[in-house]
Amino acid sequence: MVGPRRTKRAWVLAVVVGTLSFQVQSENTNSPKGSHAGYECAGESETTPSSATQWLERSLWASHCYAFQARAVAIDNVDVRTLALSHRIQDGIRQQVVQYLDGPSVSIERRSPVGRLAWTQEHSNGELPSPASWAAHLEKYYAIELEDNARVAGRDAVKLIFEPLDQWRFSREWWLDRDTGLLLKHVLSDQQDRIIETFQITQLQSPQKYTGRVRESTPSVILNTPWHTTWLPDGFVAQPVTFSGDDVHQRVYSDGLATVSIFVDPLASEETTVLQEGVKQLGVSAVAIEHAITAEGRWQLVAIGELPVSTLQRIVSSISFDLVEGHVLESGDEVEQ
Repeated sequence: MVGPRRTKRAWVLAVVVGTLSFQVQSENTNSPKGSHAGYECAGESETTPSSATQWLERSLWASHCYAFQARAVAIDNVDVRTLALSHRIQDGIRQQVVQYLDGPSVSIERRSPVGRLAWTQEHSNGELPSPASWAAHLEKYYAIELEDNARVAGRDAVKLIFEPLDQWRFSREWWLDRDTGLLLKHVLSDQQDRIIETFQITQLQSPQKYTGRVRESTPSVILNTPWHTTWLPDGFVAQPVTFSGDDVHQRVYSDGLATVSIFVDPLASEETTVLQEGVKQLGVSAVAIEHAITAEGRWQLVAIGELPVSTLQRIVSSISFDLVEGHVLESGDEVEQ
C-alpha cells in the first residue's frame, strides 16, 4: 500500500509536472500567430564571458543552443535520484527528455534546467525576453557573485552565487561549464544555509552547438481569473502556461529563478482532492494550503514552489476573490498580478 507521505509527495510532483508542462513529446511546432520566432543560436558571442552577468547570458544561450546527452544525480531530503538527460534540436525544435533511472521507469520532457525566463510588462506583446533582459531582471533581486577556477564532472567550470536581497526566496549556486556555458551543478539552500537540493551532472557527453534558430512558442497567460494575489515578492511576474478547457484555476509567477504555482479549486467539485490545511516541505518543493469561503462557495487555495514556507503562506493568504469575469491573455494584453 502506498503510504500517506508517498501519496502527498506524488500529488505535489503531479502539480509540478502540470505547471511546467512536462510532456513526453517535442515542443509544439505550430506556434500561435504573433509568437516570437525564437533564439538565433548563431548570433551568440564566442567571446569568453568576464562577468557574472555575461555568464548568465551565456548560460541561457547554452540551455537553448546545445544538443547533448548526460548523466546526473539529484539529492534532496527525501531521496536520491539518478537521471539520464537528453537535449536534442532538429529543425529548430527542442526536445528535452529526462529519464529517471531509479524505481519505476519514467521518461518525461522538461524545460531547460537553467532558470525560467521572467516575463515583464514590456514582454506581454508575445516576444520572449532576451538573455540580457533576463540577467538584468535577476540582478534586481539577487546579489550575484562570480568565482573562477572550479571543476565539475571532469570539466573546467565557473561558479555563480545568487544571494537574495530579501527574506522571501532561497539562495542558489550554479556551476557552469567554461567551454559551453551549460549548467553542470546547482545547489539550493535555505536561509540557514542548509542545502535543500543538489543537482549535478556526473557525465556530459560531447555537447554540440546548434547554429540555426531555435523556435519557441508563447503560451497564453491566465489573466483576470475570478481571484488574484494581492501580494507577491518583488520581481515575481506572470508566466506563460499551457492549458486546455475553459475551467482554469491556475496562475504561475517567477522572478527568473524561483517559480510559484497557484491553484484555486472549488471544494464542491468532485474532481478536487481535499487536502489538509497547513504547510508541507516535500523534497525541494514546499506547499501551502488554505480553505476559503466566499458567496460562491468553498475553495481550496494552494501555492507550491521552491520558496520558503513563510513566503508561500503569505502568498496563499493574499488570494482575493474580488475580481469578476475571467479571460485569457491575448497577444498585446497587459500582464497583471
